[in-house]
Amino acid sequence: MILASLLFAFLAGALHVFIFTMESLTWTRPATWKRFGVASQPDAETTKSLAYNQGFYNLFLAIGALTGVGLVAFAGAGSAQAVAGWTLIFSCCGSMLLAAAVLALTGRKYLRAAATQGTTPLLAVVLGLLAVLQ
Repeated sequence: MILASLLFAFLAGALHVFIFTMESLTWTRPATWKRFGVASQPDAETTKSLAYNQGFYNLFLAIGALTGVGLVAFAGAGSAQAVAGWTLIFSCCGSMLLAAAVLALTGRKYLRAAATQGTTPLLAVVLGLLAVLQ
């Protein structure tokens, strides 16, 4: 269970680094803004600063989750390092999961994106809880 949880937390972090890249670095490229449902290049330019900021939120969540994975992977069971790692995984992946829930509640057209964004953190949290509570 621990290895599976760490794998899904890693994948969640990697996905959020990718989302950061799109939102903060390539937002005004047509392939990126079209993926997010932005209607035109002028609209992408108008929303660039909002996307840039949101991208960094995703990056910070990713850094927390990936740091947690590293701490748990290299810690002894029950050590302070493992506790810190699980805390980061649960808080960061939990935040990713809640953000996906908010996205899903925004409208039917966002359900696929919400499922993509929320599946790996959900699995990381559920499997992590099963591992920790054994």
